[in-house]
Amino acid sequence: MSILAGVLGADAGEIRLDGNQFEPATPRAAIAGGVVAIHQATDRAGVPGLTVADALLLDRFADGRAGIFVSRRSIRTEAETVARRAGFDLPLDDDFADIGAAERQLVAIARALSAKPKLLILDEPTASLSATEANRLFTILEDPAAGGLAIIYISHRTADLERLASRVIVLRGGRVVATRSRPVDFSVAIEAMIGRPVASVRPPARNGGAVRLQIRELRFFPDSRPIDLDIREGEVVALIGPLGSGKSRLLNILFGIETSHSGEVLLDGAPLRPPSPSDAIAGGVFLAGEDRKRSSFVPADWPGGTVAAAIAQPHLRRWFPAGFLVGRKERQAAEHGVSSLGIRTSSPFARLDTLSGGNQQKVVLARWQAEPARLLLLDEPFQGVDVGARTDIIAAIRAQDRVATLIATSDAEEAFEVADRVLLLDKTGLHATGDASTPSRGH
Repeated sequence: MSILAGVLGADAGEIRLDGNQFEPATPRAAIAGGVVAIHQATDRAGVPGLTVADALLLDRFADGRAGIFVSRRSIRTEAETVARRAGFDLPLDDDFADIGAAERQLVAIARALSAKPKLLILDEPTASLSATEANRLFTILEDPAAGGLAIIYISHRTADLERLASRVIVLRGGRVVATRSRPVDFSVAIEAMIGRPVASVRPPARNGGAVRLQIRELRFFPDSRPIDLDIREGEVVALIGPLGSGKSRLLNILFGIETSHSGEVLLDGAPLRPPSPSDAIAGGVFLAGEDRKRSSFVPADWPGGTVAAAIAQPHLRRWFPAGFLVGRKERQAAEHGVSSLGIRTSSPFARLDTLSGGNQQKVVLARWQAEPARLLLLDEPFQGVDVGARTDIIAAIRAQDRVATLIATSDAEEAFEVADRVLLLDKTGLHATGDASTPSRGH
């Protein structure tokens, strides 16, 4: 993908686009040649301090098409046209830094389609999207594809591939290991992807122990529907719902990032109202945020941008109360996490940016398994994670029989794979979807 997009150069071989040799030296050259790539990390789809409308028109500013004189009104008008043609409703006046991962993804897609490419490359585009937004994306992509646009769609999600793919090519270790045309046997494709059989039967649902988390009449805003929820020790509960339904907000409230309008939350019978995340952590409430690069990691070039440092970071005060870091303690915690979660890394002190998305997510989970937890909150824990890593992460989550786990995910298939119960959260409240041990594709 990076070679096609002009980010990296090829070591050997050739690429032809419409029969002509294609060797883009830069991303701008690739776009000019008709190849537009949307990378999995969408934090660079815009610039903090500029609006969403500005982000939609960045390519025009960069290549001079916007002209010398522009006005805020003309920018917004053009941005509205770009968003409308893509079929997205975007907060055009918001600062790009303030929007979530799902909205950043929509910005990147709308901007890419506005370039009218010959070849569109998408890397895990639905990883942060709700089912509704994903279906809208599929509808948008099917129309250009029917009109002659070639699409390379990189994904580990079989539902995406079933919906869109004419052919499925499986890569592993830099080699093509399988090619399948419609109809595709996805069980065979997944086994080719990870190089080993995958058990098709999920663990049976558990009832858990004593009630650990109690939520009563919780309202986000004065006019919100109240939420009531109990989670038992050892139970895994997943929340699904459309973008903006409040899944992440609920986790943030429990972790002390946001506050609720009203209601009561009890943890082991005692009120849970952490004034800050540090207080939540001290009380055994841990959160793995939706965007791991923004919420869990420091930049790779900074001190602390390694596997061991990332695992130790939220526990530094407890582990080193005198203020002196002990490398041996960090190494031991990292080695345990690497071993228990199967993190593929050259060293416990390897830089995080050398790890794949799945292994980075395992580091986040290892961080919160390094200390005993009472309540574990996971926001989109499978975002940008391949099938093999997802299997390992699910096993690690379900192995914690003393922890109450609440997961927010936009993918119902993933929810049923990991959870004992799956609940739907939308503007009308919280609803049961049925026993997760007997999922249906229609949920």
